[in-house]
Amino acid sequence: MSHKPDQPFVPLDIAVLTVSDTRSLDNDTSGQLLVDRLTGAGHRLAARKLLKDDLYRIRAQVAQWIAEDEVQVVLVTGGTGFTGRDSTPEAVTCLLDKQVDGFGELFRQISVADIGTSTVQSRAFAGLANGTLVCCLPGSTNACRTAWDGILAEQLDARHRPCNFVPHLKQTAHCGSRG
Repeated sequence: MSHKPDQPFVPLDIAVLTVSDTRSLDNDTSGQLLVDRLTGAGHRLAARKLLKDDLYRIRAQVAQWIAEDEVQVVLVTGGTGFTGRDSTPEAVTCLLDKQVDGFGELFRQISVADIGTSTVQSRAFAGLANGTLVCCLPGSTNACRTAWDGILAEQLDARHRPCNFVPHLKQTAHCGSRG
């Protein structure tokens, strides 16, 4: 795909949430990869948190960011598997106005090259809520790299064509006019 030559880059305000019972911010390589990728692309880190895998705490945090005018995108890493504690999909899907079905489908398709049929155990998904894109990714650093490099880098870039998510996101004070 290509970029729209007349469209400027629009830096987005992105929050990163790591869901983990075992990690801390000091050893959170998945969340850090997302922070490094988004800032490296020219976006702004709006907030970063790490929470234990608790359905109601996850839901409360994501709901808070969806409600804030300063957050346009929420990236959640972790809690999307099938263990008894994995509850990110159950915590977040009820907050979404619209689901982006193709996100999970494309993520699993891209992941086949790395993990084969184990990709069917990924419950990665995305959706829109209050002008905020919420993307929920597996907790592995490689999965976050796959999602950013294979999907998010282009879909969070206003210059990507034929389409991207930027026109669907709420404007923040930082964004100014999108033309």
